[in-house]
Amino acid sequence: MRHRVGGRKLQRTSSHRAALFRNMAAALIKHEQITTTTAKAKELRPYVEKLVTLAKKGGLSNRRLAHARLMDDTQLVKLFDVIAPRYAERNGGYTRVIKAGIRANDAAPIAIIEFVDRDVDAKGQDSGPVMVEDEVEA
Repeated sequence: MRHRVGGRKLQRTSSHRAALFRNMAAALIKHEQITTTTAKAKELRPYVEKLVTLAKKGGLSNRRLAHARLMDDTQLVKLFDVIAPRYAERNGGYTRVIKAGIRANDAAPIAIIEFVDRDVDAKGQDSGPVMVEDEVEA
């Protein structure tokens, strides 16, 4: 019996599931909108919302916890420096799942998961390493 055991298994081992959510969370932070199956989108939502909450609290220990869950330095910087300030006044509900029909080849239900109040220019962009320019003395 699986009473009070939360989460979908998605027909994957636990390590594969962890890697799947880690990669999908990094892609969502990078593009701020991704298309996936409905079940994966619904499972990804609490994973990402907890990351945003950690980023909103800030601090070194929360940055290390977020890095352990995300494992992507570039997206970690974007999460803490761009996304967290955007949702500073919001008390949760940072993402939404929009159903987008049925996939043609296997009839899987498809959904779009995106950040609320997202930056529409982030979709499809390659946000490479963030460079900090040194101040030039004149």
